[in-house]
Amino acid sequence: MDLYSNLKEGEKGAWLSIWTYLFLSIVKLVVGFIGTSEALKADGLNNTTDIIASIAILVGLKISQKPPDGDHHYGHMRAETVASLIAAFIMGFVGLQILINATKSLLSPEKITPSLLTAVVAVLSALVMYFVYRYNLNLSKRIGSEAVRAAAYDNRSDALVSVGTAIGIGGAVIGFPIIDGITAFLIGVLVIYTAWKIFYPSVHTLTDGFDEEEVKALSSLASGVDGVIELKEFKGRTHGNMMFVDLTVTVNPMLNVIDSHRITEEIERKIAARQPHSVILVHIEPVGLEKLDSPEKS
Repeated sequence: MDLYSNLKEGEKGAWLSIWTYLFLSIVKLVVGFIGTSEALKADGLNNTTDIIASIAILVGLKISQKPPDGDHHYGHMRAETVASLIAAFIMGFVGLQILINATKSLLSPEKITPSLLTAVVAVLSALVMYFVYRYNLNLSKRIGSEAVRAAAYDNRSDALVSVGTAIGIGGAVIGFPIIDGITAFLIGVLVIYTAWKIFYPSVHTLTDGFDEEEVKALSSLASGVDGVIELKEFKGRTHGNMMFVDLTVTVNPMLNVIDSHRITEEIERKIAARQPHSVILVHIEPVGLEKLDSPEKS
């Protein structure tokens, strides 16, 4: 499966999240109002933002599939990362709203015990979201999609939120109604935390950040190629699930063009074996005489 087919495959995960969140948000908000549960209403409100976030991810995946053009020479794959960033902002905003509403509920508590039905809905929702999480996580690993992985983490967060909601409602049902408001507050904190977990890697990618451990691993592969005397420079960046690697190596100045080219091909082959969706640019330079006479590498 090629790169663009992978992105197309990722749309399935986004659509699954959208329809699941749409259904669950309606059920939770309706049952939350009927059953007088602040925690379930907060959970339902959280799911409404998840719909918007999932739509943003879907749009990002669609834009990412556009091939390179006159003013996007590297393609449009960073649209996937931008979509993840938008999703993080939406989640953070709603998490803040949940915190505000929960705080108001705690400061002015109403002694109303939520219905046991709201706890049942929360438990069933947690089970549904866990299966959606597993599907999207496996899909993200298979296609190497940053956006689908962000969606999976959001799904996992929502499953945990629903578990906490059920626990909070249960505590309220047995005679501690304040637990419902406390749970709503904790849901807000968890939503903001999940938003940060999506926000940070998105910003890191958009500012051309690159994993240091991956730098070490790929540098070791390039340095180990027969004929490479020294790895002088390594640069890496990512565009969606595509990796761009630029590196400079020194070789024996007496090598002909054909032998030098073989060295670049071997470097590209080794890196591509570790990172299949990558574009590698290898620059060859002749080593200085002092390096050439060194016994460390010939």
